[in-house]
Amino acid sequence: MISMSSFHAMLVPILSGMIMLAIGFNFRDKNAGVFAMWVGMLMILATVIYKILAKLNA
Repeated sequence: MISMSSFHAMLVPILSGMIMLAIGFNFRDKNAGVFAMWVGMLMILATVIYKILAKLNA
């Protein structure tokens, strides 16, 4: 069973990444919007990669 602190440690970056993706998509015609989409995508991807590597290491 996953602990609540571990769950929140995963949930916060993924939700903030999704919010950054949504904000970036709304402003996709500006450079800041494209940058926000990149940051949001990298936040989600980094969380997933971290969890995969943690499972492979254990």
